[in-house]
Amino acid sequence: MLPIAYANFPGLVASSPLEPLLRFSRADWFGSRNNGDYPKWRDALQAMPELAPGSIDLLNAVRIGSRTDCSPEQQQQLRRALEVMIPWRKGPFSLFGVDIDTEWRSDWKWDRLREHISPLQGRTILDVGSGNGYHCFRMAGAGARLAVGVDTQLAYAMQFQAVKRYVPDAPVFVLPNTFESLLDSLGEEPESFDTVFSMGVLYHRRSPIDHLLQLKSCLRPGGELVLETLIVDGAEGYALTPHDRYSRMPNVWFLPSCDTAVNWLQRCGYTNPRVVDVNVTSLQEQRTTDWMRFQSLVDCLDPDDHSRTVEGLPAPKRAVFVATKP
Repeated sequence: MLPIAYANFPGLVASSPLEPLLRFSRADWFGSRNNGDYPKWRDALQAMPELAPGSIDLLNAVRIGSRTDCSPEQQQQLRRALEVMIPWRKGPFSLFGVDIDTEWRSDWKWDRLREHISPLQGRTILDVGSGNGYHCFRMAGAGARLAVGVDTQLAYAMQFQAVKRYVPDAPVFVLPNTFESLLDSLGEEPESFDTVFSMGVLYHRRSPIDHLLQLKSCLRPGGELVLETLIVDGAEGYALTPHDRYSRMPNVWFLPSCDTAVNWLQRCGYTNPRVVDVNVTSLQEQRTTDWMRFQSLVDCLDPDDHSRTVEGLPAPKRAVFVATKP
């Protein structure tokens, strides 16, 4: 069985609007995802050693245990299991002295935004496009009552399970499903979350306005949206629509200017939408590592001009927006 246990958390009971999410916690449901790699990931999880961390830090990092909490043989056993789950894209993680140097320095993004958002203490949070749950763990470290991630990739949910195994009481979950399926599960009571994060998702949506409205539907009145997306320079009303690929990605639809994104948020009924961070993605923040051995940002940029992608478009620049549901 996969180590998922919703039952430990108060509020996740039959009377809660989040109760429909419980069906995603069953091991047989994971196995039904029809992914040919599932058996090897499942076996890797089962091969992980039983270890008890002497220390846990989710506030400043995702650091669970240290090398002194296990024998060298156990540490190697753990490393082999975690390597089965390569590629690791979001992180970094440190488990009992095994340092997972992920493609993205997701901690840098977290550091850029965390001072600009409402305190997460006691809040119920949804992270759309959560990947392996790195930011969900950081939300738990910041005091979240519950952080629920949703991502379409089963591989990321299995990586999440590997980390969660050693912090079973952390109020964090990643569901391998679509955002639309989660909305269907919430039914007529979607307003379940105090904060909703959508980071690195908007530009993959053919209808960004519909995505913003769906995110709004998940928020309680007074709740906060934290939106991170690729943007381009330009006036209000301008958005780049790539002819084909953007930075080698085939499913990129709209890259708005900051003023355009603020206008979209206003049109969707959010109040006080604002830009809190703009950052050009560097080759130090996204890169190939031993834990992600495939193409990364450097392979997506013009080798003679890193201000342009290989398609001749502006290189990746990302902005974080914060807005409130009335």
